[in-house]
This record gives sequence, C-alpha cells and structure tokens, in this order.
Amino acid sequence: MAETYKKVEKQIVLPLKNAFQMSLRSIRIRFGRSSIVTMSIVFGIAFFMSVMTNNVFISNALKNGPESLKVILQQGAGENESKEIWLISLSLIVCTVGIINSMLMSVTERSREIGTMKCLGALDHFVVELFLIEAFIQGIIGSLIGIIIGVLFTTISLLFQYKGIIFSVFPGGEILKYSLMALILGTSLTMIGALYPSLLSAKMEPAEAIRREV
Repeated sequence: MAETYKKVEKQIVLPLKNAFQMSLRSIRIRFGRSSIVTMSIVFGIAFFMSVMTNNVFISNALKNGPESLKVILQQGAGENESKEIWLISLSLIVCTVGIINSMLMSVTERSREIGTMKCLGALDHFVVELFLIEAFIQGIIGSLIGIIIGVLFTTISLLFQYKGIIFSVFPGGEILKYSLMALILGTSLTMIGALYPSLLSAKMEPAEAIRREV
C-alpha cells in the first residue's frame, strides 16, 4: 500500500514550470478577481513610494540644496515623520486584509476546481503552491505599478512646487533603493495575505468541495 502511494505521489507532482503556467492561466481566466488583489497592493505601494520619494528629496535638499530651499523645507519637517510612518503602516495593513478577503472569495469560487484537482490526485502542497505562485505574480506586477505611480506622482508634485530645482537635488540612488524595498515588501505582503486562503483550500475534502455551490 505504501509503495502504491509513493507511485501516485510521483505522478501528481508537477514541475515548477507547469505550476507557473497553470497560475498564469488562472489569473487570465479570473482577471477581475486578480485585478482586485493587484490593485490592493498597487495603492499601498504607491503610497509608500510617494512618501519615501518625498522624504528622501527633502533629506537630500536639506544637505545639498540652496539656502532658500532649506529654509522652506525645515519648517515642520520632523513633525510629519511619525504621522507618515503610521499612515504607511495602516495602508499596508488594509492592503493585506483586502488581499486575504479577495483570496478567500477566490477559494470559494474555485472550490469545485480544487475538489476536482484533489480527486485527480493533487497533493495539499501542490494546491498551496498554485495559490502562492499566483500571489507572487500579482505581487510583482502590483508592486512595480505602485512604484511607478508613487514616484511619478511625487516627482510631478515636487516639480510644480519647486520647479526645475528638484533635478539638481533629486536622489536617484535612494529612490532606487526604496523601489527595491517596495518590490520585496509588496510581493511579501501579497504572499502573506494569500497564505491562509491557500492553506484553507488545500485542506478541503474533495467530495465536499465538488458539491459546494458557488
């Protein structure tokens, strides 16, 4: 009996490439639901990058900018810092909750699909893998879009405020560093948000999942 189980297990484990292709196909089929997850992380990361871009600009301008600009920027510079940290944390928590909710809805909608896969021999870890790969793809895309939106929005806003002077003190290296941080943060939060729903889907009994009405 143990030997039979081992043979079945070897047959149902798909290469990572195949799992990745299945995840992409699922995202295309459920584009609306996938967009909700992606947009959740877009808004959170866009806000994060907007605040970080503004902060590093102010920091760089206070070090290397003209005296007239330093006087303007020094007013209330430290006062808003704690508020910004709180707002960033709150926005990312809200994004994560939104991702969890959307992924739970996705599990409900796909219960029959999950049940069919398990009836055909899919192991629990394979079901979890599919959900996490989907979350990884959505997290990467959402984070990249959020980074672009956040940096562009803040740069345009600063350009209107301080004109062409921003280009002389624009902290490109610092923004690149925070962009990488935002990419890792956004992708990680998306996968964390998808973890509980993916574990829930993996624990479904095949017969119960197939019978469930959506």
